Amino acid sequence: MNEQNAGGARQRSVEIVVPVYNEAHVLAGSVGRLHAYLESSFPFPFTITVADNASTDATWQAALDLTQRLPHVHAVHLDAKGRGRALKHVWSRSEADVVAYMDVDLSTGLEGFLPLVAPLLSGHSDVAIGSRLHRQSAVQRGAKREFISRSYNLLLKAGLAARFSDAQCGFKAVRTEVFRALAPHIEDTAWFFDTELLVLAQRNKLRIHEVPVDWIDDPDSRVDIVRTALDDLKGMRRMFKQTITGRARIAAVPHRTRTTTPVLPAGAPATSAEHLEYAS
Repeated sequence: MNEQNAGGARQRSVEIVVPVYNEAHVLAGSVGRLHAYLESSFPFPFTITVADNASTDATWQAALDLTQRLPHVHAVHLDAKGRGRALKHVWSRSEADVVAYMDVDLSTGLEGFLPLVAPLLSGHSDVAIGSRLHRQSAVQRGAKREFISRSYNLLLKAGLAARFSDAQCGFKAVRTEVFRALAPHIEDTAWFFDTELLVLAQRNKLRIHEVPVDWIDDPDSRVDIVRTALDDLKGMRRMFKQTITGRARIAAVPHRTRTTTPVLPAGAPATSAEHLEYAS
């Protein structure tokens, strides 16, 4: 993945994880669209990893087919569910400089991806998130989801003094070395994983970059809103206890280092005991 430019310098690279559970009906179309976009518009070496969270339909076979058809696509299969579990597994083992993820429905506009990862590739920031609550974001979703999202983020601000605006948007990136330092301290393996990552980053004085996004709600979302909300509240209580006891502070978090690698304009040519299966 780590290629060299014309001058012989190593180019910084990105690995994008697409976590999936029973998404055989949309996987090929979504990953194909993402792959085509990145090949034509993304100026850094990249890999797309489809992370199958113990699907019971034909998702794994669809992922294998994509690895045969598209040169930058890899796949990993886990025998246990959990988006956080899949991200933690792939991100911890990545050889890329920056790791990211996005939802398979591609609800977030892909035009926001380079602005998301550029501050991490340049060394300016440590974590980057897409924010649907930014005043410049363009969001299409129902009133119920809007209310839940804003209420959750208000709770984070009140209970955990969160300074980031949208913990739940499925469009995030982090410097790989930073994630490796934080990973052993992230306990959640499901939806609270994102919040836990962000709270730990903030508690350890890491820089979180926010990007306004264009976002269209997916009516076929598989998220159980009630169960997820209850799990989030439990996670917040656990994080609050960690904060007041000082256990949220991590000694070995790496500091930012500026790189001389230029961020090229969009459109420039790209020069657990669980059983796991890989394809690449």
